Amino acid sequence: MKKIRPVVPMSFAAVSLAAVAVGAIFLSTAVVSCWSFSDPEDEAPGEATESLPNNPASPGSSSSSGSSDVAAPAVPVGSSGNTEVTAPTLPLGTAGSSGSSSGSAGAGSSEMPAPVGAAGSPGAAGAPGEGPMVVSTPCDVLAAAGNPCGAAHSTTRVVFGGYTGPLYQVCRGGTAPGPNSCPGGMTRDIGSVAGGFADSAAQDAFCAGGTCSISIIYDQSPNNNDLKPAPAGGAKPSPDNPANATDLKTTLNGNAVYGVFIKAGMGYRAGCTGCGTPAPVGIAVRDEPETQYMVTSANGLVNGCCFDYGNGETTSRDDGNGTMEAVYFGNGVVWGTGAPGGHNNGPWVMADLENGLYAGWENNQDQNISTNTALRLPFVTAVVVGDTADKNGGRGRFALYGGDATFGPLKTMYDNIRPAKPGYVPMQKQGSIILGIGGDNSNGAAGQWFEGVMASGAATVETINALQANIVAAGYGK
Repeated sequence: MKKIRPVVPMSFAAVSLAAVAVGAIFLSTAVVSCWSFSDPEDEAPGEATESLPNNPASPGSSSSSGSSDVAAPAVPVGSSGNTEVTAPTLPLGTAGSSGSSSGSAGAGSSEMPAPVGAAGSPGAAGAPGEGPMVVSTPCDVLAAAGNPCGAAHSTTRVVFGGYTGPLYQVCRGGTAPGPNSCPGGMTRDIGSVAGGFADSAAQDAFCAGGTCSISIIYDQSPNNNDLKPAPAGGAKPSPDNPANATDLKTTLNGNAVYGVFIKAGMGYRAGCTGCGTPAPVGIAVRDEPETQYMVTSANGLVNGCCFDYGNGETTSRDDGNGTMEAVYFGNGVVWGTGAPGGHNNGPWVMADLENGLYAGWENNQDQNISTNTALRLPFVTAVVVGDTADKNGGRGRFALYGGDATFGPLKTMYDNIRPAKPGYVPMQKQGSIILGIGGDNSNGAAGQWFEGVMASGAATVETINALQANIVAAGYGK
């Protein structure tokens, strides 16, 4: 049984101060490396691919394995059959670099502001075993700005203020595809310790000497939108596998935690036909505005459809343009791209709006969106803001933000009209929640995920920057 404490919201003043402080940060130099995107059918289970510096886990390996020093060879990707080459080592800015529009950082101090409540007080990490304490969370930041969370998920930390229940559930043995993924095994709920960090020691003790999967990622909001391995859908008519619980070990301010390493054939869902969870509550539907983000990585990506977190169809089918709105991170598969274009020059923060991955809409098309630059970083903050049809003279609005989840403000990757195609204005969102898959259960992608929330309303740039300050203060990889 999950227990919810009353939310301890941040004041609007705190949000404003955090946003101002973040806006004063100089940008750090991007960590650049090469890696290969591959088709899931060509990637052998457990096959290692090249990792970026400070990679929390080598793709395809357990946390105890080292990373490979050799880039994987270029292989065919996506349904188009095109061969993608290893991404070039281009010097790219992390956030707020050239091409930024509103919301990018200006000149100022190069020092980070005091952490915005990563563990209740500046820099406090909390001692394992002392139990949860009051922390300032991403949902506190959003709620203080008038954007309350309708769903809040993480296997690494508390992201909804006052939450004292389990973050996720692990299953030892007896794993099966679909929402009931632990029919013959034993389960253990993993909670948090002082500072709001996940209790990885409890997982380690439970899983020692065996194999564990992640059977549930609990919704920390009161809406109980718990993520479970997805049921069958239109693109894949069989249910999805759960992720291995030990594949993605990293640190938050010195505290060991586990992320979720989604591989081809894996994915999670809440609030859909056959999901094993109730219909979604508190999630945007139709043309209602929403704000959603995830902390992810350029490590471990496979350029298939579709590495998403966000709003999908309740039918698990492709119900047409505009029936989903999710954060996507990757090379765009066979759809849109950021700058400089080409499906081997990302990854980019994009929006999956169904029947298209959109890095923006420029010159009446979706390719080579000039403001949307690649983020080749081990920890990435990716944000989608979906606004309403009346914006931009009736052409609708969506905005994309992205940057280094460990330092600095976010860059505005795109903020303008919705795609000028039928179905996207107005939107027809349905409110299911997906992780690691497309709205129709397309599950050929792979990627790394650490946390994400979905909130109501279109958050402002100031709120997005305050949200980023909270994420940076959490201390991913430190």
